Amino acid sequence: MTTGSAREWVRRLQPYRLPSNRRSAFETVLTFGLLVSLWVLMWFALSYSILLTLLLSIPAALMMVRLFIIQHDCGHQSMFTTAKWNDRVGRALGVLTLTPYDYWRRSHAIHHAGSGNLDRRGVGDIDTLTVKEYLALSRIGRLKYRLYRHPLVMFGIGPAFIFMLQHRLPVAALKDGVMSWTSVMVTNLAIAAMWIGLGMLVGFKAFLIIHLPIMLIGASLGVWMFYVQHQFNPTHWDHAPEWEREQAALHGSSFYDLPRPLMWVTGNIGIHHVHHLSSRIPFYRLPQVLKDFPELGQIGRLTLWESFKCVPLALWDEDRRRLVPFRAVRGRSAGAAAAA
Repeated sequence: MTTGSAREWVRRLQPYRLPSNRRSAFETVLTFGLLVSLWVLMWFALSYSILLTLLLSIPAALMMVRLFIIQHDCGHQSMFTTAKWNDRVGRALGVLTLTPYDYWRRSHAIHHAGSGNLDRRGVGDIDTLTVKEYLALSRIGRLKYRLYRHPLVMFGIGPAFIFMLQHRLPVAALKDGVMSWTSVMVTNLAIAAMWIGLGMLVGFKAFLIIHLPIMLIGASLGVWMFYVQHQFNPTHWDHAPEWEREQAALHGSSFYDLPRPLMWVTGNIGIHHVHHLSSRIPFYRLPQVLKDFPELGQIGRLTLWESFKCVPLALWDEDRRRLVPFRAVRGRSAGAAAAA
């Protein structure tokens, strides 16, 4: 598909951009209500079995992920028809998802503006080096990157660090102006008030047993979703002179074709190529786009099983124009890569 046709898709998707305030409010209240119900159920289950409580944390974490997607759509101004309500709901949900809304919205907008652009990496995305860049690193530099890319860090330690610590005091917010810094501090105060209140209500030990697994599992699931949306083959990366936003959106974002129940709990965010083409489409309208334009369902499609094969991908090979695992460059030197 050519760049021109990718741009044409943006025009064809315009009619899907108008949100329904009633539908958006229903989706928000329903998801929040399910999370609260599961939380209360975990509290009651704690009297009988910690194992049962921990098992219930999985669907609760999925509801947390769904709330994050709703917050995400608020950040794109696609959830409600007015900026006022998008921002109000987004900021409130940021307290639940441990994500300072205004600060996150800025970094995510940068991600959308430069996704797939090799010259604009580093903000709101997963760090991805080219083969040549990796081979040019020192041994320590390579070790650091390999540790960063290790599944235990990428999907376990990393998500916990981002949502529990980095979002509490992101250094970048100091450079982003008053709005970002205020967003971080106000969110932190609201989180502290909510956690203290719940701790006083059910007991702090019970609160940690209930809430901490929800947050940790939810964070890992969220990072996993973000990972497979851009770290797959065949994906699309280019340097600035050749990079085109629409082409990168359509071919640099996956269609994560999950079973319908998983698509629902993840807010259809797996239809990510359509989302990147037109980020103002509300999440509940994305399935209709695929129904009306089934040809989009064949672009960047990943099944659940195929997505697990994306885990080893770590480097962008500019010559082969695909992501490759570390083993693909084993034994190669920086000089050989530069000469290739």
